[in-house]
Amino acid sequence: MELRTLRYFIAVLEAGSLSRAAGSLYVAQPALTAQIRKLEEELGAQLFERSHAGMTPTPAGLQLYQDARRLLSDAAAVRERVRSLPQGPEGSVTVALPFLLASLLMGPVLAALKASHPRIRVFVLDDLSLLVKKAMQDRRADIGILVDQAQVDGLRCQPFAREAMYFCGLDADGAVAPLLQRRARHAHPDIAFSAAVALPLVLQSRRFSIRQCVEDAAAAQGLVLNIAHEHDSARVIRSLYACGAGFTFTPACALPSSPARSGWLVARVVQPELQRRYSLATAADRPLDAAAAVVAQALEHEARTLIARGRWEAEWLGAATMP
Repeated sequence: MELRTLRYFIAVLEAGSLSRAAGSLYVAQPALTAQIRKLEEELGAQLFERSHAGMTPTPAGLQLYQDARRLLSDAAAVRERVRSLPQGPEGSVTVALPFLLASLLMGPVLAALKASHPRIRVFVLDDLSLLVKKAMQDRRADIGILVDQAQVDGLRCQPFAREAMYFCGLDADGAVAPLLQRRARHAHPDIAFSAAVALPLVLQSRRFSIRQCVEDAAAAQGLVLNIAHEHDSARVIRSLYACGAGFTFTPACALPSSPARSGWLVARVVQPELQRRYSLATAADRPLDAAAAVVAQALEHEARTLIARGRWEAEWLGAATMP
């Protein structure tokens, strides 16, 4: 049973005549008569009473008329849904980026891509910055966001964004508050680096990029870090500073997930101002395919949107979308 045959049947029933239906369908009457007879044979039922006055539907014909209209309506809806699906690139793309940045960036990116390019499947590797770099070098990721890596052998790196580092922790008794310097029209106060490192610190080991940044700044000023707790687990570090066991340094991208509670301190580190730079990286020896280019554009768009709306306290560095 073909949809075209059902359309012919409906036209005959509504016209009440083979000749009138043939004229409206621009089909020869003998051909239309043959289609109706074939449909009756296929269903094993008489659909019309034929007389000199025209074609009168039988009870079987009336039942088929109701069902046929519903089937044709459903078929039209299916056709429209398929036609309305977004077209464009398809394929799998793997993105590698630091887990702190992934928490801020990837949710909106994945949601937007699902709506605009449902045929692109994105896999995310969120890990330590060192392992993000290795994933790119090992060709396990198509696109990477690297930390403080302006150039890497085998990779094409373009500036992406720069963010400040912040000093965070629970100042339960208010002892640290006098060390802060308020800034007009800024959401957070400043704290001098020398004052920050003298307080009890909760940090990861030296193989982590944030710790390296803090160590380098301290060495340049001849300062010694006051390490209260050192653990590699980010969850342990978070649990420690959240309960008041010490303070830590964190990039701006992690601020939206900071605890909102009484006594919670967030201050921008100055003198020197600690910064974290990101680069958008791809393989140097091959261009991005169409699907990966769409993902790169989505990453760029979301980062710029977050910065423009004040949800990410960072500076856009104007990376061009990868070719």
